[in-house]
Amino acid sequence: MPDVSIMIWLVVFLALAFDFINGFHDTANAIATSVSTRAINPKLAILMAAVLNFGGALLSTGVAKTIGGDIVKSASMVNAHVITAALVAAILWNLLTWWYGLPSSSSHALIGGLIGAVATASGFGALNSSGLETIVLSLVLSPIIALAGGYLVMVLLLWLFGRFAPHILNKGFRKVQLLSAALMAFSHGSNDAQKAMGIITLALVSGGFIEVLEVPNWVKLTCAASMACGTAVGG
Repeated sequence: MPDVSIMIWLVVFLALAFDFINGFHDTANAIATSVSTRAINPKLAILMAAVLNFGGALLSTGVAKTIGGDIVKSASMVNAHVITAALVAAILWNLLTWWYGLPSSSSHALIGGLIGAVATASGFGALNSSGLETIVLSLVLSPIIALAGGYLVMVLLLWLFGRFAPHILNKGFRKVQLLSAALMAFSHGSNDAQKAMGIITLALVSGGFIEVLEVPNWVKLTCAASMACGTAVGG
């Protein structure tokens, strides 16, 4: 039986690997449109995304606590083996979709992997139904809200600028694209990097290395750096 500390460090390694892969898997989401319209140089866009991913990841730990505390009823119901299985499944899915150029959500992969691993190891009774309802609802509603928001914003823009000549609008909106890409990169870091933070913290609590579900500073920094490096490499 592997030593508990060895398994915990394996979880840390896999969680950081997941963050790295998440970085290069999702970089294009933030900067592809700005690069394709030549609003920003590709190298500068990648650097901007990497820096803002890092900054966003350090913003808060709310998402990390949700991932670490709302999926299972108690940290005692999971162990490093369960978390390892979840991370391996999420990493393999991310690599597969990246290889074939398929758009997919790293969040869905990680949460699905964790639910599947916990249910297999401890049964569905170990899952926190109320917490899962909130998480799944947010995963389902986010694209719907984004679609509706995009529609309304586009209607507003057409109402405000529909009579202007296209060449005039293009100059102005290229600059606005830099702001939207920057906000997207920052929000990507603030949301997705925290998922690995939550996984590592959950493993530390279940292994008895820390007593409460509070993300240690070294976990914040390493997860933020891992995602930023993945963004820089995969951009």
